[in-house]
Amino acid sequence: MATNRFTGYLESRKNLTGSACGIAGLALTFAGVAGPYWPVVVAGLYGAGALIAPPERRPPPDFAEPSDRLDELRQDFARLCDHLGGIDLPPAASGRLAELTELLAALLDPGWVAEVLAGDPDGVHTLSRAVRQDVPEAVDTFVRTRWWTRLAPGAEPPERHLERQLAVLHEEADRLAAALRETEARRQESHTRYLEDRSR
Repeated sequence: MATNRFTGYLESRKNLTGSACGIAGLALTFAGVAGPYWPVVVAGLYGAGALIAPPERRPPPDFAEPSDRLDELRQDFARLCDHLGGIDLPPAASGRLAELTELLAALLDPGWVAEVLAGDPDGVHTLSRAVRQDVPEAVDTFVRTRWWTRLAPGAEPPERHLERQLAVLHEEADRLAAALRETEARRQESHTRYLEDRSR
């Protein structure tokens, strides 16, 4: 740690500017200007150079790349699928959940779709919210409510709410897929116009 700090100082602007001024002090000494006080002159010029040196530029924060965020989201999605695999759902809700997870898997599949998605922060947020919050909350709430319904029969079946929630989430994911498809369509149209304009 101390070695790194020392090495960092040797490469710093303060040291480089101070060293340049110190060398100028040595040049003055050899020219006979500094006289017997040359060590004070050299040290003084080094210190002055270090003081006037511009401050070091701090590197920008190392934010996660969109592709890194998608890699993390894929891992979370795999964990979600494992979690969902151990839950017994009614056939209708199970079918809706399978359709939803299939669509989410297609959107998260590495390749050109993920590349387009990585350029859409709102889309990444929508997908992240579905995987990390909405789907697990919908399923887990159903499981808890179903347990209470067994103690108090006659209430509205909790699977109806689950089916409606999964339908809404599927529509949301479908809209995201349509938006990504539209982005690619616009890119294709732009390339067509570029080629046509170039050939004129």
